[in-house]
Amino acid sequence: MIKVGFPRSLLYYDYFPLWSTFFEALNIEVISSPNTNKEILNDGIECCVDEACLPVKLFHGHVSYLKDKVDYIFVPKYISLYKREYNCPKHLGIADMVLNSIDDLPPLISPKIELKYINDFRGISFQIGSIFTHNYYSINKAYNKAINAHKLQIDWLKSVIVPQSTKHSIGNDNIRLLILGHSYNIFDDFVNMETLNKLAEQGIEMIFSDEVKEETIRKHSDTISKRIFWSHGRKIIGSAYSLIEDDCIDGIIYLSAFGCGLDSILINLVEDRAIKNNIPIMIMTFDEQTGEAGVNTRLEAFLDMMKWRLKIENNFSAFR
Repeated sequence: MIKVGFPRSLLYYDYFPLWSTFFEALNIEVISSPNTNKEILNDGIECCVDEACLPVKLFHGHVSYLKDKVDYIFVPKYISLYKREYNCPKHLGIADMVLNSIDDLPPLISPKIELKYINDFRGISFQIGSIFTHNYYSINKAYNKAINAHKLQIDWLKSVIVPQSTKHSIGNDNIRLLILGHSYNIFDDFVNMETLNKLAEQGIEMIFSDEVKEETIRKHSDTISKRIFWSHGRKIIGSAYSLIEDDCIDGIIYLSAFGCGLDSILINLVEDRAIKNNIPIMIMTFDEQTGEAGVNTRLEAFLDMMKWRLKIENNFSAFR
């Protein structure tokens, strides 16, 4: 059986149910790299250019892990997901980066995904499927299964990746936090040093951008004076603004990777809106360092201050 490898990094958390279902429906074995660990990080740092951000270095490490274990590695080029919108430049060039940085790679499956030209993944699916079969009925059937799986992507995240709270918060009111950032920072426990697990252990209710409807995201992101031309940036801004305006959250934790150009702008936009609406926000930035003491201290302090503010002095500003 043909084996296709999926690096567990970057947009893996956004599209894995879609593409894994598609390949499996064509009788192709899907092999994901393991959860990020120190060895994968070290491999990524060794073979990637120094100027790259942490998620890109980790992607190189995951590809390096897979290269001797599969027949193909799936590294799509997500150029554009909506009209007049694009992804991070590093996402656009990631296939070329790994090809030039890692030796002895198996063939890459690197379709160019530009959904500004088509309204779904059908044409791209036929392009990929034709590598393995010329039975277009089978490819179309696999495509339909994949689209149905993609509609349940948030359910997959919650069942496989997002930890459930293990105890109730102190007092009568549960703290509800919006966890913001790019999916590869939020759902990779190694990158964020198990932030989600630590919040779950404290009984914190977590909500994510994926749970906000697309039309709601676009409605609120359009309130900015200048157009947001990054698809994932629009998702972050629109979901944050909608939940802040609707008073659905008690606070925000923004998880970011050091050196992310997009986040340097998005964080300021979210922070300004949170301050105007008296919503506490904490920015947590991660790099190649793996010491957890500072992360634990900041999380504990943020949660303690929120509990104090909500339960004792709720009329106090979050920023004074």
